[in-house]
Amino acid sequence: MAKHQFQTEIGQLLKLMTHSLYSNKEIFLRELISNSSDALDKFNYLLLTDPKFKGEDWSGKISIKLDKEDGSITIADNGIGMNEEDLMDNLGTIAKSGTKAFMESLTGDAKKDSNLIGQFGVGFYSVFMIADNVDVISKKAGDDQAYMFSTEGTGEYEVKPVTKESHGTVIYIKLKEDEKEFLDKWRVEEVVKKYSNHIAYPIVLNYSEEETTGEDDKKETKTVQKSEQINAATALWTLPKSELKKEDYIEFYKSISHGDDDPLTYMYNKIEGANEFTTLFYIPKKAPMDMYRADYQPGVKLYVKRVFITDDDKELLPPYLRFVKGVIDSEDLPLNVSRELLQENRILANIKQNAVKRILGAIKKLDSEKMEIFTKEYNKVIKEGIYIDHVNKETLLEIVRYKSSSEEGMISLDDYISRGNSEKKEIYYIVGEDEKVLRNSPLLEAYKKANIEVLIMDDNEVDSIVTPMIGSYKEWNLKDITSIDAPDTKTKEEAEEIAKEFKSLTEKIKKVLGEEVKEVKTTSRLTQSPSCVIKDPSDPMAGMAAMFAQMGQEMPETPLILEINPEHEMIKKLDGLKDDALFDETAWILLDTAKLSEGLEPKDKAAFAQRIASLANKAL
Repeated sequence: MAKHQFQTEIGQLLKLMTHSLYSNKEIFLRELISNSSDALDKFNYLLLTDPKFKGEDWSGKISIKLDKEDGSITIADNGIGMNEEDLMDNLGTIAKSGTKAFMESLTGDAKKDSNLIGQFGVGFYSVFMIADNVDVISKKAGDDQAYMFSTEGTGEYEVKPVTKESHGTVIYIKLKEDEKEFLDKWRVEEVVKKYSNHIAYPIVLNYSEEETTGEDDKKETKTVQKSEQINAATALWTLPKSELKKEDYIEFYKSISHGDDDPLTYMYNKIEGANEFTTLFYIPKKAPMDMYRADYQPGVKLYVKRVFITDDDKELLPPYLRFVKGVIDSEDLPLNVSRELLQENRILANIKQNAVKRILGAIKKLDSEKMEIFTKEYNKVIKEGIYIDHVNKETLLEIVRYKSSSEEGMISLDDYISRGNSEKKEIYYIVGEDEKVLRNSPLLEAYKKANIEVLIMDDNEVDSIVTPMIGSYKEWNLKDITSIDAPDTKTKEEAEEIAKEFKSLTEKIKKVLGEEVKEVKTTSRLTQSPSCVIKDPSDPMAGMAAMFAQMGQEMPETPLILEINPEHEMIKKLDGLKDDALFDETAWILLDTAKLSEGLEPKDKAAFAQRIASLANKAL
């Protein structure tokens, strides 16, 4: 019998299961039943599409056997089964980077961490919370040879050929001495009803019970073997709405989400007409841990006439809705539809279009408390949707939320419009990486003075790409305050007079700064700061920032415009300064401090530090 070493991350995972996650041990049963259900789904699909299996008289079933004498629990299914390679790939290693992501996501809170187990596809290993050792005996459909995978949950496992008559998998679990509660019929029944009641296949519990017969003087007690089905075995989405309660939807959600949390909301729809299909979707309260990973696991399963087809097709919903969990069941798709056909299938395209509208409609209807939770978890991916989904762009713009210069919390674009200038119809915004820097930007000074609201967009990576292409919303144009004139605080004539008065100063500063700035000019946008920098809206490169960011390329440096505040004491003193060296130092400090105020870095940090030290020294 060959011994093999577990993959490094699995070794760490096993250690975690056996020593740390004790708060929710019952989930091992949920995870193993879920795996059995998946195996039954896969064989059911083969039975209907592969000629090799078409004659087989088969009915899917999951069996649980409790053996108090042996101290063991056995879970068996007649699903697709595994060969030697499958056992080693699925149990000895994890092909996806799920284990590593799981380990990185651990919080230290045992209850929360145990809820992550199923999310990352590492559910099998939860068995080591309650097991001394585990044997997995499996025979793959269509193969002659069966194999047994054995481990005590340490660093090693063994795989050897064994005899098994039919395809499917048997998991024999030798329970730890202090885990015998899982040999009690009521305890197992309670866990199955809690997590697995709507698994579409019968779950049959086999157990022994003491029975007493005869009269008082001739009583006889004997052990009787009993067997009974302990789940509803009806896929929830096949039932009429009239038969379902809120608790049923939540129970089903917990079984497919591998967790204990209620969903944020759910939507169940049966569509009849040219295309017949059923959709049942859930929005989790917490975003999936792998939501921003390239190898994220989609949350929606596709069925055709109740036959499971796939659970890893990323085409079922647009990528920005990858957090949604649930099922799509079509009456019209062919059973043997391939992944390639799915991408081009008109029926699925119609289902997808309908599904997106219903999901977005449900999000719009969330109350303020739930909307706050949704925004915290999913605002960033909704912004992705604005960029890629032109059909539903307006709806997504109703859903997205932003920070504001006028109030705490997050606001909608409709909130902004309700308070904005209905004559100008302009939505002002500023984009950057740090909320604190943006809120203290000199560029906001004139807007604050004029009591004009500005959206604070501190999700720079996304906002800098998405916002410029929005253009307008409900006839209101979005305006980036870093590239437009500030609210008018002076007449055109007054501004021209001031520019003329300070012309020699602005020209002298430009001469000192040279190519570092495109232009130096006076401004009325500042009320407290001596200077600020803005982008030149007429510069063709300014509008290409989003394109460069999308391509993952660094934006070519474009000279900024330096604006000075003629009413600031520092500028007034600089205007009459005779010390050329001090003038040069101050001109550079005006530029570098203006850059810092916008979250930009001075070109020469060492020179900036020296100038500040020099000025401080002179002041002292």
